[in-house]
Amino acid sequence: MDVILIDGLTKVYKPNWPWQKPVKGLDGLSLSVSRGEIYGFLGPNGAGKTTTLKILMGLMRPTSGTAELLGQPAGDIHTRRRIGFLPEAPYFYDYLTAEEFLGFYGCLAGLDRSTLARRITELLDLMGLTEARTRQLRTFSKGMLQRIGLAQALIHDPELVILDEPMSGLDPIGRKQVRDLILNLREQGKTVFFSTHIIPDVEMICDRVGIVVKGRLLASGRVDELVSRHAGPVEIVCDGLLPERVAEIVPKAAKVLWRGSQCMIVLPNSDLVDGAVENIRRHGGRLISVTPQKGSLEELFVAQSEDRPLA
Repeated sequence: MDVILIDGLTKVYKPNWPWQKPVKGLDGLSLSVSRGEIYGFLGPNGAGKTTTLKILMGLMRPTSGTAELLGQPAGDIHTRRRIGFLPEAPYFYDYLTAEEFLGFYGCLAGLDRSTLARRITELLDLMGLTEARTRQLRTFSKGMLQRIGLAQALIHDPELVILDEPMSGLDPIGRKQVRDLILNLREQGKTVFFSTHIIPDVEMICDRVGIVVKGRLLASGRVDELVSRHAGPVEIVCDGLLPERVAEIVPKAAKVLWRGSQCMIVLPNSDLVDGAVENIRRHGGRLISVTPQKGSLEELFVAQSEDRPLA
């Protein structure tokens, strides 16, 4: 079942002045997120990630297209109680303690007193903030604020959790803590949809990923599937060639390395392998190995962001 379904979403920002041109924040974006998965919404700054999340939460209306959450149109008031949301730059009441902060949002969510007390204790323990229960939020570090913000998004035990750049600005320890929390949510059967531009976080925890650039979804799928579609370079190891003839025999080699009589030739992509192997054998070379190198999500992301094909 699709928990999030986006079809042809477009958002055009009207100019403030007559001489300015309209700005297209989203350009026909379509994607789906299945129940119980972690979906990473990856893109550079200004790609349209926050715009998408605001539309999903009903904080902004699209110019065209549709978006559904849990089978209902985005912004449906009855569906909101089933969704937890953490914006990129949440506002915190500095002089509230962690316990008071969660209590405030729990009351807004309509939790009864006994349920709220139990949820506060559970979430503070889950976030590793039990010892900070009575500390004011103004004394919290960036990582602690991010975790209390995540606790706020979970106070009403939502089915779907939407996070906007949850690891942004965190140190490595803080990022690991938030990653572990997101994985814990999946173990509880919840669906997590989060935006980010931090590639290692996506590779570590996401079931699927979508790459958005300039408001358009350029790639979507499992990380290993996306990487396999855009293979990396190929290494050919051979011997029996004269060093001065290699550039002539394999003119499109990206790199040539020698170790004794053996030569390693690096080709930019697999399309060049057949021709290179044929030339090597024709000139008396002996083929030892042909090893394709696995591509990376970073290479795919950079290639899509720069609007160019991978070599």
